[in-house]
Order: sequence, then structure tokens, then C-alpha cells
Amino acid sequence: MKLGVKKDEVKLVDYTPEWNEELNRVKSNINLNIEENRIEHIGSTAIKDMSAKPILDIIVGIDDIQNVDEAVFSGLKNLGFLRLRVERPNEIILAKFTDKTYEEKTHYIHLVEFHNELWDNLTFFRDYLNHNEDARKEYLEVKLEYLKNSTTGVNEYTDYKEEFVKKIIKKRTS
Repeated sequence: MKLGVKKDEVKLVDYTPEWNEELNRVKSNINLNIEENRIEHIGSTAIKDMSAKPILDIIVGIDDIQNVDEAVFSGLKNLGFLRLRVERPNEIILAKFTDKTYEEKTHYIHLVEFHNELWDNLTFFRDYLNHNEDARKEYLEVKLEYLKNSTTGVNEYTDYKEEFVKKIIKKRTS
């Protein structure tokens, strides 16, 4: 299994259970270096049989996004995770890279407040697709449709999937 996506690259690879093995390895390292132990695998690599960009998404639940203990950041930095300059409400993004060129990311960590709306939405989406084969197939079709026209544009790719993602998340509250 090779993880890694270059800046603004959009590519899908076939599902592999090795993604879960890698999550468990990273999770055990995070548990050793950070007191916050609320860690979940999210994103397409967490969905069984789903083709995905070869980058692992991990959500880490913290108590207060406005007051994250510096020990959390230093612990993650010791594991190779660097804070990105991505501005998102109620979320801090960190990434791990293949090397010092910082061109190819292998992992994302999403720091969010434990069991806030964002945490619940991200984990619900994963769980719903893991338990619903039709939804998995539909989501894969959306992803492949984007790739028919482009293999770049991460933001555009995310926007392209947004309608489907919102449709699934809406089921959480209905």
C-alpha cells in the first residue's frame, strides 16, 4: 500500500484493508504522544470497498477548538504532522508529508470538538456508507464522474461531491 497525493492531484485507488491497519498504527502512536484519545478513521479510506484518494483522514476529538493545548500540536509534530494554513470553522487541519518538499500528503488529521456537529456528521457519513451498499455505489459514481473531466482540482472535487455528502448527512437529523 502506498499512501500519497500530490498538491491539487485527484486520483482514486482501489480499497485496501491496509488503510485500517495504517490507521491503527497511527492511532497507537497518537495515543502514546497525546492525551486526547478520541480518534476515528473517516473519509473514503474508512469506507469498505470504496475507491479513494490514497490519503488517510483521521478525526481527533478535543474538548475546546479555541483552546487546544500546545502539547497536542507538539505531540503531533513529533509524529510528523504539521498544521496547515487551512481556515475552516470549528476545525484545525494537520497533514503528514512523504518528505521535506511538502509536495505529497499521506495523512490528514482533523482536530474538532468531540461529538460536536462536525464530528457527528463526519462519523455518520462514514457509518452510513459502510452500512448501505447502494449509497456506496452512488458515491463512487459521483467521484468517478468528476474524474472523467479532471485529475486535478482538490477543491473542485470536494465541491463536486458536496451535494451527495449533504444528502447523506441530512439523514442524520431526519
